[in-house]
Amino acid sequence: MAKFVLTLWEDQSNWAQAGPEDIAKSSQAYQDVTDELRSKGAFLAGEGVQPVATARSVRVRGDEISATDGPFAETKEQLSGFYLLECKDQDEAIQWAAKIPAASTGVVDIRPVIEYPPEA
Repeated sequence: MAKFVLTLWEDQSNWAQAGPEDIAKSSQAYQDVTDELRSKGAFLAGEGVQPVATARSVRVRGDEISATDGPFAETKEQLSGFYLLECKDQDEAIQWAAKIPAASTGVVDIRPVIEYPPEA
């Protein structure tokens, strides 16, 4: 088994235009896939994140710490959440990613987690 981080990228401006019914339907779709992940033992963690307007970017240059609003890269999609899954392989992670609602409105990025050896 291996761990995978699935990051969800969507156009957050769509949420500003969504009505309560659309938000409820989307929330239920996320709950359904999360429940299925849990029932199959693949779910390790997952959360949505606040919109990009709440983000801060931190940089350290020398001894100087800089925290600025952002990121505000010119992208169509912004990070909206993540799942941490345990899957037998990347193909299984792809199958789960396809069930996440963000895959049909944005993109789900899959990254294997680096497994560091335990400290002695």
